[in-house]
Amino acid sequence: MSKSETAGRHARARALAERLGGRPLVLVGMMGAGKTTVGRRLANRLGRQFLDSDEEIEKAAHMSIPEIFAQRGEPEFRAGETRVIARVLKDTDIVLATGGGAFVNLETRALIKAGALSVWLKADADILFERVSRRANRPLLKTDNPRATLEKLIADRYPIYAEADITVLSRDVPHEAVASDVINAALHHLKT
Repeated sequence: MSKSETAGRHARARALAERLGGRPLVLVGMMGAGKTTVGRRLANRLGRQFLDSDEEIEKAAHMSIPEIFAQRGEPEFRAGETRVIARVLKDTDIVLATGGGAFVNLETRALIKAGALSVWLKADADILFERVSRRANRPLLKTDNPRATLEKLIADRYPIYAEADITVLSRDVPHEAVASDVINAALHHLKT
C-alpha cells in the first residue's frame, strides 16, 4: 500500500470516528461472517475499544456459550444476550460484534437501532459453511445436517439482518479489505 493510500485510509477512519461521535458501531450477521475479526480491525483503525457480545455473555454467566445452551437453553441465553448488549451499548467509542441471533431478537434489535450504527456483514452460504465448519463451538449447528441448518438460518435471518443501517459484503478477501468497506459504507451512510 502506498503512502497516499495509507494516508487516505487513516483520514477516512478519522472522519468516521468524528461522524460517529461516541455512538457505538455494531456488527450483525451470521456466524462465520467475520464480525469478530473485522470488528477488531475496525476498532483498531477507529481508535475504539472492541467488544464481542458472546465473550461478554460468557464473562457475565461464568460459563461458555455451549454450556449456557446445554444447561439453561436458548431462551435463557437470548435473555442474557439482550441484557449484556443493553449494558455495553451504554459505553461510548466501542465496536461491538454480536452473536448471529442477537439482531433477530426484536428487543435487542430495537436497542441496537436506537443507540448505535448497525452494519450487517453479509456472506453467502458457501463462505459461511466453510468458515463455521472449522470450529466445533456452534451450538445451533449441532444437527444431523449442519449445512441444511445453516441454510434455514440464512433464510430466516437475512430479511431481519437487512434492517441494519448498512450492509457490507463479507467475502473471501483479507479482513482489512472488509474493514475498509465498512468504513467507506458508514461514511457514505452518515453523509446522507
